[in-house]
Amino acid sequence: MAEKNRNRFRITTFQVIVAGFAAMILVGTLLLMLPFSGSGPGSASFSDCLFTATSAVCVTGLVVRDTATSWTPFGQAVILALIQTGGMGVVTMAAVLSFLSGRKIGLMQRSVMQESISAPQVGGIVRLTRFIVITSLCIEGIGAAALLPVMISRFGPGRGIWYAVFHSVSAFCNAGFDLMGVRGPYSSLTEFAQDVWLNVVIMALITIGGIGFLVWNDFRQYGLGFRHYRLQTKIVLLTSAILILIPALWIQFFELPDLSAGHRILPALFQSVTLRTAGFNTVDLNLFSDSGQALMIFWMLIGGSPGSTAGGMKTTTVAVLLLTAWSVFRRKDHISCFGRRIADEAVRNTMAILVMYAVLFYVGALAISHIERLPLITCMFETASAVGTVGVTLGITSHLSQVSRFILIVLMFLGRVGGLTLIYAAQPVRVSVNSAYPMEKVTVG
Repeated sequence: MAEKNRNRFRITTFQVIVAGFAAMILVGTLLLMLPFSGSGPGSASFSDCLFTATSAVCVTGLVVRDTATSWTPFGQAVILALIQTGGMGVVTMAAVLSFLSGRKIGLMQRSVMQESISAPQVGGIVRLTRFIVITSLCIEGIGAAALLPVMISRFGPGRGIWYAVFHSVSAFCNAGFDLMGVRGPYSSLTEFAQDVWLNVVIMALITIGGIGFLVWNDFRQYGLGFRHYRLQTKIVLLTSAILILIPALWIQFFELPDLSAGHRILPALFQSVTLRTAGFNTVDLNLFSDSGQALMIFWMLIGGSPGSTAGGMKTTTVAVLLLTAWSVFRRKDHISCFGRRIADEAVRNTMAILVMYAVLFYVGALAISHIERLPLITCMFETASAVGTVGVTLGITSHLSQVSRFILIVLMFLGRVGGLTLIYAAQPVRVSVNSAYPMEKVTVG
């Protein structure tokens, strides 16, 4: 009986991850409510601060108050700290504090760190986490230095340095928060649509942050030796390349007819990179056709890669789904890729994640459409952006009612923490059972 009670109240790694994100959102909300966080008289409302803190920790980028004009430098610094913590993972940042304090990291903490960054094993997790933290800070520093010339030329030395740091961190963490509201509220990076240098730097930061920490580790170990990479890295790189190419070609040939073919190249490529994970935009997304917006919705749901700063269903989920269909079409017993067989557990998880994201995004859109009396595709765009933690919008976020905002908050949280993580956190410790029900065939298709 005592053993059963201990199992019942044992805290799982999934519960620690969920609690960490929730605690960080609460702390961020309270800090943003301070009178000196908001730029207007008094403090911002609880609902606005909760939405902003959730969006920052979940590295989404949806906002109900313009980041540049509604928050003081202190409030912007709080948002940036939340982005950094959420992007690298609450557990990873907690591990940093343990490193700095010299505390010994126990087995439970190592297990949580493993789940937080989607590492394949506990062994070497501390060394891997240290590598992730140091590499992340170095990349953000290089990104900020690269953005300095552009930002200083536009905003002067003082503000330019802060803007370079803010946008480097926001891009690397795939957050999509920007400070360009000083030029026009909610304008994002539209002022820089044809600025090649800024576009390339931001796209590079987004891509590096979104491919996943384990991919970095393979780069560190094997350089450009593709054949030595683990299967996950190969799938991530190939899938990411395809997912960038398809929307870029679509936008180049079928969207933005008011721009010449030459002037469409950079916006097409930038939107293709940012719409899965980051939330920046260099053109007004309302200019896209319904078919273009539908494509963007699907890409937002896919998101980035496992163990990265991005959310969404993940590139590997879509890859395994397509590989499963291909194996069925070819009447194969197993799913394989690059000469390796994919475990059946990955296939089951893929199906569960697909159903979960589809239901969350569609039910959320139906609810908001009914509440706000808005077109369904507009609401689907918003909920896909929220659950995929992307942050691009058609401009309706700040006009939504409190109920609709709460729906988006829930979707952002689920999208960043991960639906399966939340479900596993709500369940008791798993107990192995050797028995099984009799099997019977069910015809499908």
